[in-house]
Amino acid sequence: MRTELIEKASEVVEDIPLLINMVSKRVRQLNNGRSPLITVIERLGAADIALTEIIEGKIVIDESGDEES
Repeated sequence: MRTELIEKASEVVEDIPLLINMVSKRVRQLNNGRSPLITVIERLGAADIALTEIIEGKIVIDESGDEES
């Protein structure tokens, strides 16, 4: 995982345990065949893709506290 992506994502989702859960869930989805919600130009790992999706607002938290993509 790229440190700069973690830092930027933590500015979007300030609750670190929630951020970890969001990234973990999205990595599982990506590893199970879901398509990235961003255009992947360079080789990125699933965690970096998930962090970038969070930074770009592609994954948000709904009012019940669950993330949605």
